[in-house]
Amino acid sequence: MTDDTAPGYSIATREQALDFMAGYPGFGEQRWYSDALGTEQVSFSWRRMPPGTGGRGSYGHRHPGLEEIYLVVAGTVTFKVGDDVFEAEPQTAVRMTGERFYSVHNDGDGEAELVIFSRRLPDPPLEKLDDFWP
Repeated sequence: MTDDTAPGYSIATREQALDFMAGYPGFGEQRWYSDALGTEQVSFSWRRMPPGTGGRGSYGHRHPGLEEIYLVVAGTVTFKVGDDVFEAEPQTAVRMTGERFYSVHNDGDGEAELVIFSRRLPDPPLEKLDDFWP
């Protein structure tokens, strides 16, 4: 949570960051730190993906007008962007422009970790495409 008594910076712990995956047991965590920090321009999340989790078998999505950067911290994840499918290993960054539907999945035997950065928007537009993975 932001501390207004400390000008020039704010601190947020993992417990203060909203977990987007809290309602999906077994799918890991996706902690969104932006509200807890009180960010105005930058948004970022930390994602922990157990093996076999992610968007495979469900929808692809995109955020029109929003640029996102996925930085793989640990493990190897599979990206599907439009019709392209590729793997990304640690210290690999993938930029999404919002133009194409995409999804991320952990096909590996171990956990994967990602950090996701984007421009902060009040209500980021989200479009979903059912049956994205064959």
